Amino acid sequence: MYTPRLKQEYKDKVVSALTEEFGYKNIMQVPKLTKIVISKGVGGAVSDKKLIDHAIDELTKISGQKAVATLSKKDVASFKLRKGMPIGTRVTLRGEQMYEFLDRLVTSALPRVRDFGGIKATGFDGRGNYNLGVVEQIIFPEIDIDKINKISGMDITFVTTADTDKEAKSLLTEMGLPFQKN
Repeated sequence: MYTPRLKQEYKDKVVSALTEEFGYKNIMQVPKLTKIVISKGVGGAVSDKKLIDHAIDELTKISGQKAVATLSKKDVASFKLRKGMPIGTRVTLRGEQMYEFLDRLVTSALPRVRDFGGIKATGFDGRGNYNLGVVEQIIFPEIDIDKINKISGMDITFVTTADTDKEAKSLLTEMGLPFQKN
């Protein structure tokens, strides 16, 4: 049976490294990645409905799982926005697909960023989750540069079971995310 490389690495190396660092008494105390949420706001979708379809296609290619449109929660007259209009896309990855996406992000997408010096360690929320903003979707090898109509970014949220930001940062560092050296 196939097991993603990072999932196996988590079981083999990450659990023992985190147990050693934080002194967990039980293997179930070791924090783990529960899900990765990739979301993308599409501001021009109010005037052009095709932009949502393009964004859904791109997120589906990048994540390997069907993306869904996110709908506005209220009316905003200054943006000509009505409640229930599609204004963005998102996809939630769990299990095998989550590990596959993280592996592709670390090994092939992030190294393609221009002048890359690591990701900022300021994206933690205080509860062990990490947010990362990607400026251009063309860093992902699945996206064909000739077929995109507009360069746009996306937000990637890593949800962990860690209690503190320090534990979450150690977990994500062990999983391969290249944080900047301060």
